[in-house]
Amino acid sequence: MVNLHRVMVIADGDNAFMAAQNFNRKINWHKVRDYLADPKEGRELIEMVIYLGLPPARERFEEQRKSKEKFIYWARSNGFLVVAKEGKAKGDDYENNVDVVMAIDAMELSLELKPDIVVLVTGDSDFAYLAEKLRRRGIRVEVASVEQSLGSDLKNSANSVVDLTEVFDKFDQHDTSQNYHRIGSSNVFDI
Repeated sequence: MVNLHRVMVIADGDNAFMAAQNFNRKINWHKVRDYLADPKEGRELIEMVIYLGLPPARERFEEQRKSKEKFIYWARSNGFLVVAKEGKAKGDDYENNVDVVMAIDAMELSLELKPDIVVLVTGDSDFAYLAEKLRRRGIRVEVASVEQSLGSDLKNSANSVVDLTEVFDKFDQHDTSQNYHRIGSSNVFDI
């Protein structure tokens, strides 16, 4: 019997949405999960957590919020663990920073679940220190991103980089006739 590596995937949902959008693609979380934790590659998924910034509960963000809530419902119904953090209005837009929550959870879950590999689905260099801390605990850290959105500090802090371009090519294209909603300063597409 083959010994499978225990894999935990921690995804910055908004960052992944934006990266897929740059390829004019609608993200397919099942394909991302299966690509990163493929049993044929000796990997066993022990958990996948998607972190999202939620628009404030204000009238001007109502449509965006409903879109995000729809995605959260879909993701949870499909076996993904979702952590949503409430955003704060800032002028005509809003800001939301899930980075701290994501980093704390990644450390806690790593200590509790004891994965062999942690895959960080983000290109945000704010997670470089997290990658270093996990590596110091003997955990292999892989960063899954596309070159265009991968920060050099994060790239240099991980054991390896998984280029998501190949899997993004398998995603459906955006339906440009639909009205996509905004997350912070970026457009996002519905499930």
